[in-house]
Amino acid sequence: MKKLKYVFAAIAVFLLIIMGNLYLQWCQNDLSLDLALKFAFSWHTAKFFLGSLVLLAVYGVFAAIAGSLLFGGLFYSVAIGLLGFADYQKMTARQEPIYPDDLKMLGQLGVLKDMVGWPLFIFALFVLLLALLALGYSIYRSRKLAPKKQIFRGIIFLLSVFFLLYASHFNSNDNLLRKAYNKTALWIPYSQKMNYYNVGFVGGFLYNLRVEAMTKPQDYSAEKVASVVKKYQGDAETDSKEKPNIIYVMSESFSDPAHLKGIQYTGQPLADYYAVANNTYSGKMLSQNYGGGTANIEFEALTSFSMELLNAQMTTPYTLLVPKLKSLPSLVSLTKEQGYDTTAIHPYDTSMYKRKDVYNILGFDRFLDQDTMKYRDKIENNPYISDESAYDEILDLLKANKKPQFVHLVTMQTHMPYGDKYNNISYNVTADDNANTNAIANYLQDVAYSSAALQHFTEAVKQLPRRTLIVFWGDHLPGIYSDAIQKANSGTTLHETQFLMFDSAGKLANSQQHDAITSPFYFAPNLFSQAGLKLSPYYEMLLQLAHTLPAFEKNMYLNQGTWQKNLTLTGAAKTTYEDYRLIQYDILAGKQYSLKTDFFK
Repeated sequence: MKKLKYVFAAIAVFLLIIMGNLYLQWCQNDLSLDLALKFAFSWHTAKFFLGSLVLLAVYGVFAAIAGSLLFGGLFYSVAIGLLGFADYQKMTARQEPIYPDDLKMLGQLGVLKDMVGWPLFIFALFVLLLALLALGYSIYRSRKLAPKKQIFRGIIFLLSVFFLLYASHFNSNDNLLRKAYNKTALWIPYSQKMNYYNVGFVGGFLYNLRVEAMTKPQDYSAEKVASVVKKYQGDAETDSKEKPNIIYVMSESFSDPAHLKGIQYTGQPLADYYAVANNTYSGKMLSQNYGGGTANIEFEALTSFSMELLNAQMTTPYTLLVPKLKSLPSLVSLTKEQGYDTTAIHPYDTSMYKRKDVYNILGFDRFLDQDTMKYRDKIENNPYISDESAYDEILDLLKANKKPQFVHLVTMQTHMPYGDKYNNISYNVTADDNANTNAIANYLQDVAYSSAALQHFTEAVKQLPRRTLIVFWGDHLPGIYSDAIQKANSGTTLHETQFLMFDSAGKLANSQQHDAITSPFYFAPNLFSQAGLKLSPYYEMLLQLAHTLPAFEKNMYLNQGTWQKNLTLTGAAKTTYEDYRLIQYDILAGKQYSLKTDFFK
């Protein structure tokens, strides 16, 4: 009878692991049970059971800690349940799965609450609390287990932990688990969404553990870096010593829905934006992601390094890469060397994306957040500080300091959720399929307020004694559009936001061009060139690359006016691209030879 009990326990554990893995696949596949079952028992059976082996080790840790198969299973079920739910939420909002690095957000409860809303947040918190209480009770009760069971418990814990530690080195060349996956897996590095679909949630999750920033170029050496540095020295023509204020404004989710098929609405929410954009250099910016990825666009804009060149698993440099670096050349370091004061402003929590640590490494003199800003007004029910308040903060800085200022603002007013921000909405929305017209209408009101605040800000800086340059852009589209609308706007459309460059003195070289297409890592060199400021050799290299390749991200390349899914360069353009890749590797993953030269100065 005792042996039969163990058999039933083993069967129960087996079924629990299988059901947990199926649940993760169900969440990953837009709650399609049919797709989850086909993945597990028809299309990718080997990968499904390899993933189940990893989940068994996770369960083993919980069961060993609890000292009980039952309570370990309870906590395991809650953990897997919340993980799958989070994956479904992120896939719905951003078309991206959960990455290992996302688990760091467990300590940012305020951010999680804002993402899912109060009801779901309270429910999830309640369930997790009950599971923790049950686990605590089980650990307390397990003290009375017999010595043999305690030894067995310790062995299971050590074996499970050892296996998980080994699995965490999944990307090592000699990792046996990776080799087992490789027998049937087709990895899709340019699309993490398709990668998770193809190898399963567990396989995709493991693929994003312990990653190198970039693949080392074959010809990387101190001598090769020196030759690239020398190639671009002295190419800049201007000797301008002018030091205008430089203002970066990354506007949360700012975009023009009029460009999307399947949406109709009354009014012109971006009228104030276009009043500025149509009188200066402006156009569209290619965003890496849809519905999210703010920190990655910020990384590109400040450093002029491209996410396209990074390994696919390097999903968020702000959290995975930058904190490990001692120094990182950027527009911050460039302006500081020229005597600028440098300020970062983000009217929200400093812990998001480790911005406090990242801004220290970049070298900002100060970081103003929601707790240290002077202006904190909000509009109606919007939980975030308004753009107008953020601009007032900048104006105070510009008026109070005689030194030139570089200010980098990351706004929050137009951040999700969009459902009930405003009681008074000036726009009526109709949309195809099951689109959330209420969220879209609130979003339109959001961008209308942002547009008005931007126009007022540009008028205000005209009154300042020092010339002021502004780069304004939206980081990505909001993740509020239905599957039908997303399908109707496939390709780059869901990745194109608005951008403009404004000069209070009206001296930009291409102020009559309003249809430019660019990527955020070109902002700084383009601004310096347009404004007639002296270029660093690094910026000169980027401008040469932009002649052929003015915008690109993974699987999206604007090559000589034509969008391509695969990059094909030849001749001088290919050489410049490879030079750029070599320098980026040198700084982000190499020996930083180029940092010892004047290449970034």
